[in-house]
Amino acid sequence: MEIKDQVRTLRESTGMNRKEFCTYFGIPYRTMTEWELGHRKLPDYVLRMMTYQVKMEKLDQKGDISNGK
Repeated sequence: MEIKDQVRTLRESTGMNRKEFCTYFGIPYRTMTEWELGHRKLPDYVLRMMTYQVKMEKLDQKGDISNGK
C-alpha cells in the first residue's frame, strides 16, 4: 500500500473528515490534501507518529489502521 493510501486509511479510520483531521493534528488542509492525492510525499515518521497517536487516544473507530508497512 502506498503511503498516500495509508494516510487516507488512517484518517478514515478515525471517522473524521479531512478538515477535522487537519484541525486535530494541526496540519494545513492543503498539505493533507496533497499527501492524500500523492502530489507530496508524507514523511514516514510523521505517518508513524499520527498512527501511534490515533491508537493511543483510541480514535480508530473502524479498526483498520495500517501498521505502516
